[in-house]
Amino acid sequence: MPYVEVPGVRVPIRMWADPASVEDAALRQLRNVSTLPWVKGLAVMPDVHFGKGATVGSVIAMQGAVCPAAVGVDIGCGMSAVRTSLTANDLPGDLSRLRSKIEQAIPVGRGMHDDPVGPGRFHGMATSGWDDFWGRFQGVARAVGFREERAVKQMGTLGSGNHFVELCVDSSDAVWLMLHSGSRTVGKELAEHHIGVAQRLPHNQGLVDRDLAVFVSDTPQMAAYRNDLFWAQEYAKHNRAIMMALFRDVIRKEFKKARPAFGREISCHHNYVGEERYDGMDLLVTRKGAIRAGSGDLGIIPGSMGTGSYIVKGLGNEASFNSASHGAGRRMSRGAAKRRFTARDLQDQTRGVECRKDAGVVDEIPAAYKPIEQVMAHQRDLVEVVAKLRQVICVKG
Repeated sequence: MPYVEVPGVRVPIRMWADPASVEDAALRQLRNVSTLPWVKGLAVMPDVHFGKGATVGSVIAMQGAVCPAAVGVDIGCGMSAVRTSLTANDLPGDLSRLRSKIEQAIPVGRGMHDDPVGPGRFHGMATSGWDDFWGRFQGVARAVGFREERAVKQMGTLGSGNHFVELCVDSSDAVWLMLHSGSRTVGKELAEHHIGVAQRLPHNQGLVDRDLAVFVSDTPQMAAYRNDLFWAQEYAKHNRAIMMALFRDVIRKEFKKARPAFGREISCHHNYVGEERYDGMDLLVTRKGAIRAGSGDLGIIPGSMGTGSYIVKGLGNEASFNSASHGAGRRMSRGAAKRRFTARDLQDQTRGVECRKDAGVVDEIPAAYKPIEQVMAHQRDLVEVVAKLRQVICVKG
């Protein structure tokens, strides 16, 4: 569908969703964003919903400013996927052993590796830039400087919440590896530090919402944030790459006879800031719950743990600032899902998927999310579908 334009204060709100379906709290957040004097455009994806600090599924283009809460606390969170040479016929009837092997290889929840894991452990994995990346840790905010050991050991770990590792099968029966994670605790602590700094700055005292506090260009606070932001985005990308390497190792060991091969890794952030140019202006484009979908860009749009996911190619729609949704999007909060559904409901809705089916992950039940097919239908002018996947194993923290 083409976007619907909803009136804003300084800029209109371009919405790839039915405005009547968007909760009032999210609409208020979006209108508040449109009041910012630095904002040059605001696009809303079909998975839009109320978020902490700023709306999930929002793309905010600013000139000379950036809002750290509009990135979120999981800086660089995103997706990675790899097509394998395996087919559905190669998979065993009982997938519980394979799920267990994945969980043993990739720490989940609050878990971390006993010893650091780096690219040097994996044959053929590029190691250039690794030492430089960690060397720059000393230049990030002092608020997290003492966390280096934990940050090193959390590299290559999943976390919890909506993060996952999945084994999927596409419509041609090819097996895919897919995962979703970000910058772990170090990203969260960096984000919280900088949000606090921004909220105390004098130019942010008159804002309609203190969560929309910004850093402005040519200030030491902006320079410090950009340094830490881009480092955390790099951490998130490395984190997914290490996890994918661990995942590939599991598959190689479990399917030795099939000698699996792996295609090119697709990776995309969906909580991040990009430096981009539109209408002759150099802008800082913040995507919170949105992927870049420039012409030809490959991306990943997952559904919930009991539904399908999509590999997509961007169509380069500049009205959306070359963006698309990051997933299905929640239609109810975690608390509401826990109150409404039971572990039995979760078992029913994830039938056929090898995954956790206990009360600890009821907040991730498929019914707590919007239907992914509906979300995809609303963004046909943003992306084209390359492959549709269905998960057969889903690992959560």
